[in-house]
Amino acid sequence: MRRSLLFVPGNSPGMILNGCIFGADSVVFDLEDAVSTGEKDAARILVRNALKTLDYGNTERIVRINSLKTPYWMDDLNMIIPAGPDVIMPPKVQGDEDIHRIESYISGIEKDRGIPAGRIKLIPLIESALGVEKAFEIAVASKRITGIFLGGEDLTADIGAKRTKKGDEIFYSRSRIVIAAKAAGVSAIDTPYTDVNDEEGLIQDAVLARGMGFNGKAVISPRHVEHVNRVFTPTEEEIEYARRVLEATARGEKEGKGAVSLDGKMIDAPIVARAKQILEIAETLKGGRLR
Repeated sequence: MRRSLLFVPGNSPGMILNGCIFGADSVVFDLEDAVSTGEKDAARILVRNALKTLDYGNTERIVRINSLKTPYWMDDLNMIIPAGPDVIMPPKVQGDEDIHRIESYISGIEKDRGIPAGRIKLIPLIESALGVEKAFEIAVASKRITGIFLGGEDLTADIGAKRTKKGDEIFYSRSRIVIAAKAAGVSAIDTPYTDVNDEEGLIQDAVLARGMGFNGKAVISPRHVEHVNRVFTPTEEEIEYARRVLEATARGEKEGKGAVSLDGKMIDAPIVARAKQILEIAETLKGGRLR
């Protein structure tokens, strides 16, 4: 369950220490864009120590490593994998060969260190035209993959589009990511809303993303976590309707009816499937954040 993924700079001790108190389902320790070249080593050590010593409870711990096109990604994995993160987020993934390369390297570390194979998952960050076009290929490239994540900022730079709050320029890419993720059976994670002070714009953007089928959304400010969690949490009305749908379906089956209706509308298989999804999310969220 990943309604919100909060990015935390890997070179910020304060943010790392407090990363789990803002209510995000996942915290992403960033070793890439948030960390300057001269601070890469120090950030790796800081994140490694945080993973080994801080109790994040049920908050998922993700580490965004540096791109395969840099000289840093192997050092990132050498330092981070033995510390036991839940998920590695490789950025700028452009095809299954990138996933195979990363997976092979992680598997080698696991073997050398006696770490259970395959426990650490992957969420590839897709942020180029080529990556979007190969989204399904990426999503099924490894059993470690548990979600794919659209990065709108780098993507619009790659395609030469102007990034706007409305997001028309990434509509196709959002749709492509959702379809690829659902076809692969993994989560679809939406790009963050980058105007920290525009909370109304954030809510509209999150509502759009949920409506398109995304499972959650990345955030770059703790102030955005609560809004995003609320948007991606089923409302009481949605939960109650879902329960009534399943009750009506069960009643119809017991009475031997081939079709049932609720509030004057036919209940078909897609409506039942959506009802089950809503109740599964509600059950998962019961009692607090869960992975």
